[in-house]
Amino acid sequence: MIELLKINVNEFTEKKNGLTYLSWANAWKVAIENDANVEWSVDIYDGKPYLFDENLGYMVSTKVTIGEKTLPMQLPVMDNTNQAMRHIAYEVTTVKGSRTIKPATMFDINTAIMRCLVKNLAMFGLGLYIYAGEDLPDGEEAPKKELTNNDDDFI
Repeated sequence: MIELLKINVNEFTEKKNGLTYLSWANAWKVAIENDANVEWSVDIYDGKPYLFDENLGYMVSTKVTIGEKTLPMQLPVMDNTNQAMRHIAYEVTTVKGSRTIKPATMFDINTAIMRCLVKNLAMFGLGLYIYAGEDLPDGEEAPKKELTNNDDDFI
């Protein structure tokens, strides 16, 4: 089995709303560079790529196979603030106040499927340190900065 846990994917991440994201395209690229036989699939429910509950909203799920191991993963369909989306608009109250969550679209479902793929690959170790809130994968140290007499080096 490949050691995805040790791969640093920081060059492929981006920040959105204070969270770090690894794009599905880059996650998949790293996965297939390390194992050309890696496979993934989307679970289908009654002919659709999502599970739906009128009160709770939408859920997608994927499976990734690397070597002899297949792992499943699930992810709710969420908006850009990570609020679960339903088939109708609804109000949510957060510490920042109340706002309306729009109904899910097929684009939102597709986005959730691809996010689920990345989360699924993290279960094999790829970018897992990002989900743990860490900056680097296990065993890798941040580069040490040399101290100089330059005032910009000191806070």
